[in-house]
Amino acid sequence: MFSFFKKKNPADAPAAAPTAPPPFPTPDIAAPGPAPAPLPGGSLIGSALVTPIEIPLPGAQPAVREHWVSKLRSGLHKTGASISGVFTGTQINEELYEDLESALLMADAGTGATTYLLDEVRRRVKDSGVTHPVAVKNILTDALTQLLKPLEQALVIGEFKPTVIMVAGVNGAGKTTSIGKLTRHLASEGASVLLAAADTFRAAAREQLEVWADRNMVEIVSQEGGDPAAVSFDAVSAGKARGKDVVLVDTAGRLPTQLHLMEELRKIKRVVSKADGTAPHEILLVIDGNTGQNALSQVKAFDDILQLTGLIVTKLDGTAKGGVLAAIALWAHERVKTSPGLKPVPVYFIGVGEKLEDLETFNAREFSQALLA
Repeated sequence: MFSFFKKKNPADAPAAAPTAPPPFPTPDIAAPGPAPAPLPGGSLIGSALVTPIEIPLPGAQPAVREHWVSKLRSGLHKTGASISGVFTGTQINEELYEDLESALLMADAGTGATTYLLDEVRRRVKDSGVTHPVAVKNILTDALTQLLKPLEQALVIGEFKPTVIMVAGVNGAGKTTSIGKLTRHLASEGASVLLAAADTFRAAAREQLEVWADRNMVEIVSQEGGDPAAVSFDAVSAGKARGKDVVLVDTAGRLPTQLHLMEELRKIKRVVSKADGTAPHEILLVIDGNTGQNALSQVKAFDDILQLTGLIVTKLDGTAKGGVLAAIALWAHERVKTSPGLKPVPVYFIGVGEKLEDLETFNAREFSQALLA
């Protein structure tokens, strides 16, 4: 299995600044099975022995990564086929650019990202003097990679103990399943994980998360019909008392228009910070790639409420709207431009299937090449 994580020494010098974006009642605590082994080694941070670990840049275990890229290419075929078909002709002309514009819009790249990419392609074609449409495809791949690059960041675990991660999303996006997959990867690397079943709104949500806890042999804090914020508070408190590395909080799926439920998310965030003054350390939104531009609307709405720190994009294999990542990248750039104190919201993981290995780290060039293969 591909290893997501590597050790990180807190004493190391700070990493270089990232490349600038392109212009434009009492809970039940169950412990099914033995707890995962502790993290090897460690470095002192405060008074706790922890080992910060982060998702490494793609490249480790090349054969496994190549298998993933192959699955990604296959998963993105529905999106990529319509775009790649633009470059089957023999001439670079205005008709090609018009067809490319239509293909990008149909892929839900959005008008802003489509305009940016077209302008970049036109400029680079003019500067390079290329004459064959295949060369234009390569230029588009580079321009898309540049646009997506700010979304490519590592998820760091271990700077705080526990690292508290809130996970939100609308019903049907794959939120709870993604939490289960992420839990499995963390546990397989030796990180001790505690799950918080704070989705007390949806029927069977607690049971679903309990199944994942049992499969991964991790502990879970749950409460039938309880208050989501109270469950979250108890989970973070239990995570601290038990020395867990990660607490994953599963919140109820909801639509941004359900204002009373969105306000509940604010409450969970506030209550979590009462249990741990530094938490939550990550607030992730799971979005369904099938929903196209609606996914971007979800990102904006949830960011307004929670100030997101990362995204998980699922179900890219069942859509012809994978271009929405370009629209998200443009939004992330504009968000930083209008609020300089903020950072781009990265895409930590993308998913192209239901299997455990179908959730992987996001890499801008891999995605661009797979999309335009």
